[in-house]
Amino acid sequence: MQLIIHEFGRLRRRGILLLLYFLWAGIGASLGQATGPTRQDSAELAKERDLIDTYDKLFKGGRDTHIKDGAVYNSPFPAAGYTQVTGAAAVLSDRLDFYMGNPLESKESDILSSFTYSQYNQIIAQSYASLWTKGDKYNIIADWRYMKYPSTTFGLGGHTNYSDGYTIDFRYIKIHTTILRKLARNLYAGLGYYFDYFYKIQEINPPPGIITSFQRYGFTPTEEGSGPVVRVLYDSRINAANPFNGWYASAVYHRSLEALGSQGNWGSTQIDVRKYFALRPDNRNILALWGFDWRSVGGKTPYLLLPSTGWDDQFNTGRGYIQGRYRGADMTYLEAEDRITLSRNGMFGMVIFANAQTFTKNLASQFTSIAPGYGAGIRIKLNKNSGTNICVDYGFGLPGSGGGIAVNVGEVF
Repeated sequence: MQLIIHEFGRLRRRGILLLLYFLWAGIGASLGQATGPTRQDSAELAKERDLIDTYDKLFKGGRDTHIKDGAVYNSPFPAAGYTQVTGAAAVLSDRLDFYMGNPLESKESDILSSFTYSQYNQIIAQSYASLWTKGDKYNIIADWRYMKYPSTTFGLGGHTNYSDGYTIDFRYIKIHTTILRKLARNLYAGLGYYFDYFYKIQEINPPPGIITSFQRYGFTPTEEGSGPVVRVLYDSRINAANPFNGWYASAVYHRSLEALGSQGNWGSTQIDVRKYFALRPDNRNILALWGFDWRSVGGKTPYLLLPSTGWDDQFNTGRGYIQGRYRGADMTYLEAEDRITLSRNGMFGMVIFANAQTFTKNLASQFTSIAPGYGAGIRIKLNKNSGTNICVDYGFGLPGSGGGIAVNVGEVF
């Protein structure tokens, strides 16, 4: 218990820095902030258009736009795309959004599932769920996935060279589950269990004649983390698929224990803070801010579980950089995005974003470099009832960043 209290003290101090950043960044935006409606009514939704409307018009001839208690809004999306880490890839995604209580008084639950097969014989099968029970009394969060995932590593720290990259192949089973109970309005706390298992790990064509950073760190054919989680969550957003208001703040302390099968005793902390400002009363222009802090604490974290670009739970950090471009003991990440609805019927939009990430130079030093990223993207309304967009972004980073296209169902953050 004393260890948990100590680590949450460290977590809180780091969180204060992120909160100060958002308070400062939000002052200017809040001066001109308009208070938009908390929920679109059925008449407003009837004026909007999405891809489901297009399908219904062609094949069915009608659609119910009433937001109902217990209704499930299904947003399937087959796609093909390309990123440097996957090559060409075929993706089948499905997002379910629904309310377990009165839609005017409850948070929106969602289940996002997808299956990806890529040019490089990668397989990603995942299901992520955030379920809010009636009255928002409990929030159940589950992130389960299987990955066969040959991908690139570039070494440790914030000063690695893109030319040093080589392939690591592995299989990965991830089972993360937490159950949070309501303590006060929008405030939750609870416990969970994280299980991470990497196996059949191989280095493919590493640089000849040198000892790789993975080998120096301690290469093993399997890596495992297993242990309890303590989590505190504040979430005042109404819609998680397409947030237009409120705060999201999550603090997580995870302890992996050798007694539970982990590769040694080690821990990690994550602070995730997001703020959304409606810059117009009709919510057609949203400023979104995101800060993410990920630290290794209390032991030697396995190499593939160290903080790394694009390895947050939703693989969304570091647009403009190839996944895994930087890896280190500690990571801090900031991003801002301006979201603009372009068409009068709400079907098409665009975003402009900028971000910055920093890692320790090596596993023993302080942060020494900042890697900026920026880019733009298009938005196509997939389901207006849930607010779900198809998001296609193109990002740029430092020379040799290896960035490119990113595709999401639902906003990046």
